[in-house]
Amino acid sequence: MSGLLDSRSRHFTPNRINDHDGFGMWRIVGDEGWSAMKVRWAKDPQPHDYPAAASYLALLGSGVDAERLVGVLARAPIVFHPAKDLLRASRLGLLPATDPYVAKDLKRIRKGKELSPVLLLRGNLLGVSLQILDGYHRVCASYHLSDDTPVSAQIVSLDDDPAPEPHS
Repeated sequence: MSGLLDSRSRHFTPNRINDHDGFGMWRIVGDEGWSAMKVRWAKDPQPHDYPAAASYLALLGSGVDAERLVGVLARAPIVFHPAKDLLRASRLGLLPATDPYVAKDLKRIRKGKELSPVLLLRGNLLGVSLQILDGYHRVCASYHLSDDTPVSAQIVSLDDDPAPEPHS
């Protein structure tokens, strides 16, 4: 998938060519020529991302201790994975660039604003090996630049135990 953010219409319109220049910049060919766009990732997820992840986990049920897993997730290191791998492992389809939230993230990318890392759960939960707990639209926006766009994420596994609390 490739495309161009049209500043006049403020919508992402599909295009034909998408290429990586080898220096970490994703190039998108549009009617107005080459423009370099790169996803800038925030160092840490936004504070409101963790409650959103816990809310999603609580909806899944299955005896998952949502609060415990989100607590472990908040301490997980940041890692990077290609957008295509996150979509394949989660078995989620690519949302269109015209989806309002995907378009909003594409606009943020175009303006050079940072996106919050996505929050992931690894493990066989409801027959799926990876759950995108928060950040599905950010993954899709990244994919629209290139399927190989690195996506910043924190990952927790179903069997992760929380770190022991320090003794007072």
